[in-house]
Amino acid sequence: MTRTDTNEANRSDEDARHLDTLDRDLGRFSTLERSTAYAGRSIIAPGIAFVFIVLAGLLAAVFFGQTGNGLIVVMAAAFGAYMAINIGANDVANNMGPAVGANALTMGGAITIAIVFESAGALIAGGDVVSTIAKGIVAPEAMASNATFMWAMMAALLSSALWVNLATWVGAPVSTTHSVVGGVMGAGIAAAGFAVVNWPTMGAIAASWVISPLLGGLIAAGFLWFIKARIIYRDDKIAAARVWVPVLVGIMGGVFSTYLALKGLKQLVNLSMGQALMIGALIGLLVWAIMIPVVRRQSKGLSNRNKSLKVLFGIPLIVSAALLSFAHGANDVANAVGPLAAIVHAAQSGSHEGAVGIPFWVMLIGAFGISFGLFLFGPKLIRMVGNQITKLNPMRAYCVALSAAMTVIVASWLGLPVSSTHIAVGGVFGVGFFREWDSARRMRKARQSIDKPEIAPDERRRRKLVRRSHFMTIIAAWIVTVPAAAILSAVIFLILNAVAG
Repeated sequence: MTRTDTNEANRSDEDARHLDTLDRDLGRFSTLERSTAYAGRSIIAPGIAFVFIVLAGLLAAVFFGQTGNGLIVVMAAAFGAYMAINIGANDVANNMGPAVGANALTMGGAITIAIVFESAGALIAGGDVVSTIAKGIVAPEAMASNATFMWAMMAALLSSALWVNLATWVGAPVSTTHSVVGGVMGAGIAAAGFAVVNWPTMGAIAASWVISPLLGGLIAAGFLWFIKARIIYRDDKIAAARVWVPVLVGIMGGVFSTYLALKGLKQLVNLSMGQALMIGALIGLLVWAIMIPVVRRQSKGLSNRNKSLKVLFGIPLIVSAALLSFAHGANDVANAVGPLAAIVHAAQSGSHEGAVGIPFWVMLIGAFGISFGLFLFGPKLIRMVGNQITKLNPMRAYCVALSAAMTVIVASWLGLPVSSTHIAVGGVFGVGFFREWDSARRMRKARQSIDKPEIAPDERRRRKLVRRSHFMTIIAAWIVTVPAAAILSAVIFLILNAVAG
């Protein structure tokens, strides 16, 4: 080899070393870039939420900044905005999770629909009047003074928001209604003793912890059994679907019409149970008649398999998710702004008894807070409800959505306080456990027909269709919601009262 060749070889080796170093540096830079982007995303969402909370406080300052209780109202508005964000992050997943899990909606589509319909429900049909003490849990006249009442409501608002935030962080969908109830109860006890609590009402709420998910699960499982028996297990699935899908969608139309008449639109028009059921029956018959030609047209050319049936349930599932969101916005916005409205009323009038109207600016805080919470933090719980408890398809998700509306109607008829969160998640559990039972039953029958031994216990555990870890986490969170929110609220009230005193 000549000297020139040697020099060129050395230069090539040196260039290769430089390139290796450059590649490593670029690799480090790329990793740093990805880490920075991730950190940026993790900081942006809380940053936007914080800005919204500050803006809510500034909005309150515009209306009450010059009054004697202005600082209390500003703090309450900030806490109300924080609570609304947490409701959006946690509670709305129950309406959108099944549709997303069934792939009837993308995550972006679900968030868009939920934001529009939650806001519309809150602003159009949101509660005009709420009790000064949420859900009649404590007697307002037992409070020693107006200031004590306002600090108690402040503690209830902050404690319920903190608890829902913690539940969202661990991935547990909990009842925001029960969180507020626990917060009000804890602050009431700290302010005026155990005698202040309406214990019969608390007993009914405790009973709803069991009744809500069981009723939701049984109704969802019942409809899934009907769909399997009448459509999925038939030799000609498409012919069966042409008969029964219009009936099922008609039932959904009737049930949701009744649900909206009783719950979602109750502030616009006051209807009795009989009137709401009559409206629901008429609309259900109309939807059934309309769906007959629609399903016949949709089913043309579909192959005779289960996958083809998913097409027929897609649109009804999207509509149900939108209607559930509207009703949720109309009802549960009071969880965020009810205590805030009570504080505003007490600050304005100097009295903490009687009913209070919710000012429009307070409703805006609730509506926009729920929307921000859903957009910024909602996907985590939507995935949990839609994908991680059990596998959902459009038929199963339809059963969950229908059971949510139907259970609320039955509970209203019976006069039972129920949680929409417990009902919806109970419906998901009901569908999953029914699938386990039905799968085991069919497998057992098949093995008996060919005279094969039973499946080993380890194999049976492996084939579970409901994730037991999520099941136990959610049940535990439900059980401790009211006492945890109550204890936290009592501590916060004592601190606020000591600082104010």
